[in-house]
Amino acid sequence: MAWVLAPLGLALLVGTIVYTLANYRMATVMGGSMSPTYRQGDRLFIERIDASEIRRGDVLLIDAPEHTRLGPLLRRVIGVGGDHVAGEGNRVSVNGRPVDEPYVTDGADNLTVRPYEVTVPEGRLFLLGDHRDNANDSRFHLGERSGSVAASGVRGRVVEGRTVAAVPATLGGLGIVLVLAGLASYAVGRRARRSFPPAEPWPVA
Repeated sequence: MAWVLAPLGLALLVGTIVYTLANYRMATVMGGSMSPTYRQGDRLFIERIDASEIRRGDVLLIDAPEHTRLGPLLRRVIGVGGDHVAGEGNRVSVNGRPVDEPYVTDGADNLTVRPYEVTVPEGRLFLLGDHRDNANDSRFHLGERSGSVAASGVRGRVVEGRTVAAVPATLGGLGIVLVLAGLASYAVGRRARRSFPPAEPWPVA
């Protein structure tokens, strides 16, 4: 039994570590543009994705040199390539439909932002921060390809909740349990063999 459990557990543990490192990363929120959804200092679990997996409403960690060169930004996807995005104050519509945004808590409309209406170029994203009064986002760069950023700059998507993050942890924990169970089974077997030495052979005339 030990020769089955221990190698199986080790393989599961190593496989989980390799999978997690290849597909996920951790990031720390450095600003307040996504509060109160994500506050400064929060640790986020980031899932690596490619451009084809991006959906409206996703919160992305993205390189956006069109907006800043200080490092990757944390922003929410409002529009993808081909979408018609219109906004006035803190109200936004996509393809003629108002977007329900319960995560936006700014009470009054930001009077410094003029009404806008753009079509997002293919392969690019229109991004906004949840804290609209404190976000350097697509609204302030409308003259640069409608305020959009390249989807190729996406580093990953924030994993909402702990369900997905718990899966690698569960598998890794199971691997550890199997390894320990295998080692314990091996130790018990050795102890049993020492307690019961082989019997003396019967004398033969």
